[in-house]
Formats: sequence, C-alpha cells, structure tokens
Amino acid sequence: MNRPTFDQLVEVINKLRSPGGCPWDREQTHNSLKPMLLEEAYEVIEAIEENDDKELSSELGDLLLQVVFHSQIASETERFTIKDVIEKVHDKMIRRHPHVFGDEEASSSAEVLRNWEAIKAAEKAASGKKKSSMLDNVSTSMPALMEAFQMTSRVARVHFDWPSVKDCFDKLSEEISELKTEIEKADNEKAIADEVGDLLFMAVNIARLLNVDPESALKGANRKFRRRFAFIEDSLAAKGKTPSESNLEEMESYWQQAKKLENPEI
Repeated sequence: MNRPTFDQLVEVINKLRSPGGCPWDREQTHNSLKPMLLEEAYEVIEAIEENDDKELSSELGDLLLQVVFHSQIASETERFTIKDVIEKVHDKMIRRHPHVFGDEEASSSAEVLRNWEAIKAAEKAASGKKKSSMLDNVSTSMPALMEAFQMTSRVARVHFDWPSVKDCFDKLSEEISELKTEIEKADNEKAIADEVGDLLFMAVNIARLLNVDPESALKGANRKFRRRFAFIEDSLAAKGKTPSESNLEEMESYWQQAKKLENPEI
C-alpha cells in the first residue's frame, strides 16, 4: 500500500472544509483553532521529553495538520495557500543561511545567530517597515517562562548578557533580599509581585546560561511532584485515609519515602 503524500493530506482537509464535508471542520476559524494549535505544540514537546519516537511521529502529524488547516482556511478567501507557506519558509531558510547556501562564513553557532539577527534587520529595512525592536518577534502570548527565555536568548546574541552564572547568582541573592524586604513591609502587594517576578526572571537567566530549557526543567519538576504526591495518596489509601484526613508530618514522611525510591542514594 502506497503511503499518502503531503498533497493528499491537503486534499483531505480541503474535502473536510468543502460543502458536504464535516460540519465541525467547516465551522472552524483561525481563532477557534488557536487552543488546539497550542495543545498540539505542547504534546510534541511532551513526546520529545518522554523520548517516545512513536508518539512524537504522531504528534508532529497533528501539528502539521494544524498548519494545513490554517492554510486551507486562508485559501478559501484567497489570502494565501499552503504553497505560499512552504515557499516563504523555504526562501527564508536559504536567505538566512548564507554560510551554507552562499559565500559567507560562520565558524560557530553564536556567529550564526548574530548573522541571523542582522539579516532579519536588513529584511525589515528593505521592506520599508518602521524600525522595531529585535524583541518584537517574541510573542507576548506564549507562557511567561518561555517568553523570558526567548527574550534573554535574543539579546544575548548581541552580547547583552550576564558575564557568568556567578553574576546571575549574585543578582538572584539581591532579588531574594529585596523580596524579603517587601514581605516584611507587608503593605504593598504589587511590590511583592514585582519582586517575585524579578526572582523568576533571574532563575530563567541562570537556566539559560547553564544550557537548560527552563520550561522543560519546570515541566520535569511538575512531573516529579505529581509522582511523589501520588505516592503519598496511595500510601494513605492503603491505610484507608485521604490527604485531608492526614497531616503535614505524615505526608512529609511519605514524600521522603518517595524520594528514596526514586533515588536510593538520598
């Protein structure tokens, strides 16, 4: 049996959107599909983190479906087609990699990224667009942790960065001190929130300088918390109890047991 081609996938979506197609698919708009696009992207990330190739293949298909779906919606009002989408990204990748497809040279990833930003700036100037910030392309709609990571990664390409992780830790200590000061005042909730934000922002910088994706790191911590709390619930259930019928001391004891099961050396 021959495998379906990309063009056949496009035709499937076209059929679903056409008169006589699927009522649900025909009702969808760019806006209504936004939650699904985000969900599919996160499911791709989860499959990557789980090292599950079978699931990753499936989730990438679901993400590709969203690209085709949005392109089909646009094509129905003659705004653009999937061919325009492919052409634009194809040309962009060639244009922004002159060290591969042209005569320029780039000896490191950092140099590639600096060149990328310079090419983007030149493209904007050539298009007649007003001068804008290099952070404009970092979406304000993404989760705050990812936004902070992307912004600091962008500006680091032009050397606006912390000299070292140690400097970040010094600043982190300063932010902790400032937060404690505001907590002691206990009269300005906004100031406390601002300091918490600064603290989280510095944690993102530390993660980035250590080559750790903070979003993935926090996801890992979340999964660990889920596992350990589930162990607490199961341990209490074996005694005919629920967490609400327990106390902090007992639950902390089971938490420590869960930690030892995951890492016997603790």
